[in-house]
Amino acid sequence: MTVRRNQRGIVVTAVVSLPVLLLAACGGDAGGASDGDVEITLAHSYTEDQPQHRCGAQVIADEVAAADVGMTVEVFPASQLGEDADRISSVVSGDIDMDIQGASALGAIYEPVSVLDAAYAFDDADHLARYFEGEAADKLIDDFAAETGVSTLGAWSAGMRQFTANEPIREPEDLEGIRMRFPDSPQFLMNAKALGADATEVAYEELFLALQQGTVDGQENPIVNIDAISLDEVQDYISLSSHQANSNLVIIGEVWDELSTEQQDALQAAVDKAVEEVPGCVEEDEAATLAEWKESGALEVVDDVDVEAFRTQVDSYLRDNFDQEQLAIYEGIREAAE
Repeated sequence: MTVRRNQRGIVVTAVVSLPVLLLAACGGDAGGASDGDVEITLAHSYTEDQPQHRCGAQVIADEVAAADVGMTVEVFPASQLGEDADRISSVVSGDIDMDIQGASALGAIYEPVSVLDAAYAFDDADHLARYFEGEAADKLIDDFAAETGVSTLGAWSAGMRQFTANEPIREPEDLEGIRMRFPDSPQFLMNAKALGADATEVAYEELFLALQQGTVDGQENPIVNIDAISLDEVQDYISLSSHQANSNLVIIGEVWDELSTEQQDALQAAVDKAVEEVPGCVEEDEAATLAEWKESGALEVVDDVDVEAFRTQVDSYLRDNFDQEQLAIYEGIREAAE
């Protein structure tokens, strides 16, 4: 097993497979072997207009092309290669090479990583970045790779998640009686209980219709996602609770071991570039979208949410309900806060 640390301190663990060992024995590059151009598939669920694609996936593809190391990255946005759960399985099986996934979705193959999506675990995008530069993140990502064979090349926050509904949400009591959509994952459903919400599980791809038809009354997502699927058309208020950093992890499957050292270095550098750019792009998009909503009245922006009341309630709930391993990860995250 070889362990590499990228520019942001994230440990990338590569489990060397038998074919790679055989190639090395025959004189191949010690970091793997590849003859001719290698095409890497990179999938994600976001639209091409969102910063996760523009400043994330597309930057990775462009940087790899510019490196000219006999490798290209072909990006498949908007769940073209399947929804989150299907794509994770495809990365593990090798049918998809790379993916951009939230931590909770990755919990389907390694449950402890879900804690990265705990409500109020991270204060903001900078806090998430600091965590991934530290030893606590190193251990989590290394354990994830050892358990699944899937390596993590980088991570970023795609914005803080906010509530929308047809009435304002300023304090935990305001969630009572509202059927609030949450993603179908154990950590998100735990977040719902911690926040005091009545969770209804609806797939992201079905969310607009569910709100339009009244299957659910509200939902929570980062601003860039709310805008991308036009939820301002079916909701009246956005309440700036900032209750969760929307994590994105850039993962890669067994193809990593098949790349030459030069190709691995180029791909890692490309991901590092995207990790640096995405948070700034998200911040710019959020500011522009909020300004547009305020001007047009499409969504009334509630900016006097009692965040401390939510935070205190959530922290107490999580500490009472996390198991020992989850609690250790959560405390490691909190220690990275300024």
